[in-house]
Amino acid sequence: MADRSKPRRGSMGYSPRKRAVRQFPRISSWPASDSSEIRIQGFAGWKAGMTHILMKDNNPNSTSAGQEIRKAVTVVETPPMHVLAVRGYRNTPYGMQTAGEVWANPSENGPEGLMPRLANDTRGKRDAEEGRKPVKRAGRIPSRDSENIESSFEALKSNNLCEIRLIVATQPSLVKSIPTKTPEIMEVGLVGGDNNTKLDWAKEKLGDFVNIDDVFEMGQEIDVVGVTKGKGWQGSIKRWGIKLLSHKNSKRRRQGGNMGDFGTGYVRKTIRQAGQVGYHKRTELNKRILRISNPDESEVTPAGGFLHYGEVTNPYIIFQGSLPGPAKRMLRFRDPIRPKNTKPEVEITYLSTSSKQGV
Repeated sequence: MADRSKPRRGSMGYSPRKRAVRQFPRISSWPASDSSEIRIQGFAGWKAGMTHILMKDNNPNSTSAGQEIRKAVTVVETPPMHVLAVRGYRNTPYGMQTAGEVWANPSENGPEGLMPRLANDTRGKRDAEEGRKPVKRAGRIPSRDSENIESSFEALKSNNLCEIRLIVATQPSLVKSIPTKTPEIMEVGLVGGDNNTKLDWAKEKLGDFVNIDDVFEMGQEIDVVGVTKGKGWQGSIKRWGIKLLSHKNSKRRRQGGNMGDFGTGYVRKTIRQAGQVGYHKRTELNKRILRISNPDESEVTPAGGFLHYGEVTNPYIIFQGSLPGPAKRMLRFRDPIRPKNTKPEVEITYLSTSSKQGV
């Protein structure tokens, strides 16, 4: 009888499988672009849950071209982000190093916790009418009251900069479904034009708010970076999918049969053993955006709310397929590092808002 065979489970390319350092990931590289249009390359949002849609297949190479197809989608809530600072980098023999920063004056738009002054922002209007100040969360966003913005920008322009990035902050106080209300500070890339033009553009955006539709557009494919759902310490059978030993094994069945040779004298790191499963930083390439919308335009929250999340009350983005991490996990987006240059039109005919409670 021939031996049983099957494809191996799990990729050996993600080793060592350690826990992520923090819940929201860090993006270390941003793709270069020769476009003359200055734009931000990244954003962040909170994963709400999944549903399904019916859409017309506009791919001419597909076997179902022109027909209505069903797709599983993921909804991510993306409130506006606050532009806090501009940071310039210069090349050195030791790699890129910070050349300088320019932080927004907190007296203009206020420190963290400020609500964006949008047309549909009822909370911001109510606070302004009643004379209430936004909640200040000291210790997270540094204050730069004594900094001269004009002189700081001139100092940046005089440096031989190789890259310019923005420092932005999330607004978790706008999201009702997540427990934390402390803003997260992160870097996003900036592309288009020369360095002086970028600095002038960033100077206008300093202290302002950026929306998701200012960064990405419908039908575009982008990269999604997140931390997967943690499953704790697991054995080698579940972690690596190794063979279950015979019932005649003298010790245990759910372990590796051989840990290495005698001559080496130690267990190599490539030997598949028990350890952490899940809560790893992972990047999903070329995830397609099917819709970027505000809740006023079309309702996306299912009856009874998303499982373990609740209602979506901010601008949201719908991705085709699944995304890493559980509900309420922060995800980060960036321009595709390996673009496919395919952008067929998106025509959604139906969005399911039926209950996900199992009734």
